[in-house]
Amino acid sequence: MLLTITTTYSPATDLGYLLHKHPDRLQTFDLAFGQAHVFYPEAEKDRCTAALLLDVDSVGLVRRSYGHNRENFALAEYVNDRAYVASSFMSVAIAKVYRSALSGNSKDRPELAETPIPLCIKLSVLPCRGGETFLRRLFEPLGYSVISVRHSLDTNFDDWGASRYFTVTLEKECLLSEILRHLYVLIPVLDDEKHYWVAEAEIEKLLKHGEDWLSEHPEQEVIVSRYLKHQRRLTRQALHQLGDSIEEEETDSPNEAEIEEHIGLNEVRLTKATEIIKMSGAKRVLDLGCGEGKLLRKLIREKQFEEVVGMDVSHQSLKIAQQRLHYDRLPEKEQERLTFIQGSLCYRDSRLSGYDAAAVIEVIEHLDKPRLAAFERVLFEYAGPTMVVLTTPNVEFNIKFENLPAGKFRHRDHRFEWTRSEFESWATDVSKRFGYSVTFHSVGEVDSDVGAPTQMGVFTQQK
Repeated sequence: MLLTITTTYSPATDLGYLLHKHPDRLQTFDLAFGQAHVFYPEAEKDRCTAALLLDVDSVGLVRRSYGHNRENFALAEYVNDRAYVASSFMSVAIAKVYRSALSGNSKDRPELAETPIPLCIKLSVLPCRGGETFLRRLFEPLGYSVISVRHSLDTNFDDWGASRYFTVTLEKECLLSEILRHLYVLIPVLDDEKHYWVAEAEIEKLLKHGEDWLSEHPEQEVIVSRYLKHQRRLTRQALHQLGDSIEEEETDSPNEAEIEEHIGLNEVRLTKATEIIKMSGAKRVLDLGCGEGKLLRKLIREKQFEEVVGMDVSHQSLKIAQQRLHYDRLPEKEQERLTFIQGSLCYRDSRLSGYDAAAVIEVIEHLDKPRLAAFERVLFEYAGPTMVVLTTPNVEFNIKFENLPAGKFRHRDHRFEWTRSEFESWATDVSKRFGYSVTFHSVGEVDSDVGAPTQMGVFTQQK
């Protein structure tokens, strides 16, 4: 099994400092299941490639019962693909052989370890249970360009069809540690198999290597389930730690719905967003960060909207939205108009392209500020709806809420709340960079000193 890492960063041979492996040496490492060899097929100033070759001990696999379960078929111990494909063996090899690189450390080039560089990863044979579609669903939201070549079962017998094995090339400009963490987690997820017993210690490994990307990955649940070998108890525990960490904060933190309830602000917000989208003539509409479906309920009532899509990062919220909208009892034509998808606004998603309008209602304040740049590109550059209706709290108005302690945000999960000038500055900058014009609207009763409780920006694509 072969994994290669190529860079065109100059000088490209600095890849050796990142991997802690000298380009002029062949290095061999003993592993429990065989050996790993590291060598450099090319090491020039303009281009450098490091290869990790696994030599799996097939006899040892039988003796130690590695590989597929014996129940699969009678000769599974002797006839299997474990010695030839990327699997959890490769993840273990990455963790041992490239340990420092995986951790993002470089003794001799610490600044380079924190610098995004152009990288090309090639896996010679990768089993993809779920096919090319699933492969792309895992890597494309993380920003990779994916090239896959599917292998036939037997080149001499075309009628046998295609196999589940692919040669996969991944390209991205990023930190080397980032791409190694992705590979460590996602290779066994694609294979949907592990060669060792999975216990609670695996949750810690998963959270460690997925801490900065897994919580917002649109395939979060299937990644966690497959990584933990479909053990429900472990899967629930991991998902809880990924999605519910916010709930561990102080229980007396403010709740936005309760704070705004006495002025009926949410209803005003949703009604105004619906009216503006309707007036635009839109036919196909996105509700991004749809939560439990309150805006979707209004949108689906408007016959003008031929297609309405609700997207949220939380699978549980989508379930609640379906229940509250009685989706399973809707007439077939109504079900065809309404679609639910799980996804993150911080990762490029081809499913969001081609829509007339997008609503982003009280969402951006839940994003960490460093992620705003990714959000901006995902929404305005890649998805590129004709119109975007976006709302966010006006922090200046917070002093008018008697039940909101001074200095507190309206919700414990808010990462920031902007003043009117801050919001207008951000929105104006975004509109200029991505070819939109923007107009601003007040939502709710306007106070002469502090403005309205909610601020709205309506972005229109310039043609």
